[in-house]
Amino acid sequence: MFTSKVKSFAEKQQCTVASLIHNSVAITGNLESEGDLRMDGTLKGSIRSKAKVIIGPSAVVEGNVWCKQAEISGHIKGSLIITDLLQLKGNAVVEGDISTGKLLMETTASFNGQCKMGANVVELNKELQLVVNE
Repeated sequence: MFTSKVKSFAEKQQCTVASLIHNSVAITGNLESEGDLRMDGTLKGSIRSKAKVIIGPSAVVEGNVWCKQAEISGHIKGSLIITDLLQLKGNAVVEGDISTGKLLMETTASFNGQCKMGANVVELNKELQLVVNE
């Protein structure tokens, strides 16, 4: 008669769980992720994700970022290839080229480089799949 709308523990565990890199962590090397990733620490290397990447306000990334969506609040020295939506928030600083489907940029954020948007997103999707699957 009554059905439960409460998800079981197993069903909840199947949801995409974000990986978190704390602000006290420094990594030298490349990161690859199937799911969402949040970086608050320091990375000397590239990030590749099939999902969303969040670069927190304390984060510093020296390398390229390939992903579906990105929310940047920290500092990136490298190119961004984002197939869907790129958000530059707060005091974000990007020193490198941007290729994205859509761009949302707050007035306090900045980037120095070239920006390609829109029509190339189909090619970006193909490129991202090749890069992530390598």
